[in-house]
Amino acid sequence: MKLKRKLKMGMIGGGPGAFIGAIHRRAAAMEGGIDLVAGAFDINPRKSKAMGRELLLDSKRVYRTYDEMIEKELKLPAGERVDFVSITTPNNWHFPIARDFLQAGFHVMCEKPMTLDAKQARQLQKIVKKNRKVFALMHNYTGYPMVKLARDMVRGGELGKIRKIVVQYPQGWLATPLEKTGQKQAAWRTDPKQSGGACCTGDIGTHAENLAEYISGLKIKEICADLSTFVGGRKLDDDANCLLRFNNGARGVLHASQISIGEENNLAIWIYGEDKGLEWHQEHPNYLYVKVPNGPMQVWRRGNDYVGAKSVAAGRATQLPAGHPEAFFEAFSNIYGNFAETVRAKITRTKVDKLALDFPNVNDGLRGMLFIESVLASAKSKQKWTKMKK
Repeated sequence: MKLKRKLKMGMIGGGPGAFIGAIHRRAAAMEGGIDLVAGAFDINPRKSKAMGRELLLDSKRVYRTYDEMIEKELKLPAGERVDFVSITTPNNWHFPIARDFLQAGFHVMCEKPMTLDAKQARQLQKIVKKNRKVFALMHNYTGYPMVKLARDMVRGGELGKIRKIVVQYPQGWLATPLEKTGQKQAAWRTDPKQSGGACCTGDIGTHAENLAEYISGLKIKEICADLSTFVGGRKLDDDANCLLRFNNGARGVLHASQISIGEENNLAIWIYGEDKGLEWHQEHPNYLYVKVPNGPMQVWRRGNDYVGAKSVAAGRATQLPAGHPEAFFEAFSNIYGNFAETVRAKITRTKVDKLALDFPNVNDGLRGMLFIESVLASAKSKQKWTKMKK
């Protein structure tokens, strides 16, 4: 049975001056079957109301707090209240907001990292399992078609047994004490009370970790980490360098940095197997490079029929014909698309397409928190290797 209306979306966070909330709104709109109808957009009620006016929302559904939103949305009939909420706040609010909306019966899309620590992540995992609501975590880079192609090549055995994974995410925007200038994005990310135990590792290191495990299907088993804080007066890490051991015996290198001057968002991954290697760059996301011994490098280009023939998931995630570049917004939209299809199936009590379940979930969120805590533990330890926490 098909749902004969659009999904109704609410948003927590994403108020005036916010970056990621606007991305979520655009991505949800691109999906085509979602309407933003309500929100509590800022911890300051006046700013929340101002955002609601800017978005032309009904003022009665622009709330002062997320608690008020839950209370008043529940009083509306099931077909009129929000079906799900997107949480786009600083990290310290992710857990309580997700917990309360899930327990109230709403589906949830949440920004990463999922919680402040692994203890909260485990609690959220139990709540999702008990309440049987759809929970998605916005690791947006898994939404790129060529990432899905890479995953299906690796999982299909084309590279042979994986031997080595190199993944990086260097940026340069925090090379100076930007947080002291009042810049909103820098201020909360470098504040332990809002960001948690890590800045660079949590903000972008988790993307690198997630990408490596998503494409390879392997799990990080041990970590040898070196964390640094180069900018004076900063309380959290701004550079991370990790050696990795995976559960199949593969070795890896992961580095993330926010003080690498000149770098923008240079997320990239190299995976080497016994038979082939592959390479993907987020700043040039429409190309996947496949390397073979004693032969020319192959360049797989997004949008061509041969990509969909090799990977149904990559074909499904392709929104534009070949030669028309797809990037950041489309990747977000692909995550929303699969999440929304799964929510619709829940509402109509129909079986969800297996391909629609291809989005990061609460288990990936827990992996991210275990990675952060393992990196922090390794960096403080005098031992060479620290086992990945379970």
